[in-house]
Amino acid sequence: MNPESNSAPYPPDRSDDELARLDISALLRHGLTAPPGPRRTALFGDGVVGAAVLLDRLGTRPRSVAFLADTVRAGGLAYATSLPEPLPSREASAVVRPWLATGAELGAGIAADDTAARWLRAVATVIELRQLTRTARS
Repeated sequence: MNPESNSAPYPPDRSDDELARLDISALLRHGLTAPPGPRRTALFGDGVVGAAVLLDRLGTRPRSVAFLADTVRAGGLAYATSLPEPLPSREASAVVRPWLATGAELGAGIAADDTAARWLRAVATVIELRQLTRTARS
């Protein structure tokens, strides 16, 4: 892709450390039920990558995040908040628990649950891409 034909900055203007410092809960609070537009874009753009950076740094497997996405889709955010460990490691669970709680607190129903599940699936995809890229470089 020609970087000059894309309106996004090239290279990206945020480092992994900057993305990891984002307030993911705030992005979920304001973007999960937002109509298509800047808030939803921020959630599915920087929010996805920031969440993936955090979970990847903890060694989280993408399939466990994808499984959590399926759980949210099937049972909803409120159900997912009741899981003792939504992800296999205690550290990763501690990271995602506030995200799930933020989404559940919105009380926005099935539409928010489905959006959260799609968002988690996107996080899983970015984690997988990061891990595959590291493997290809080594």
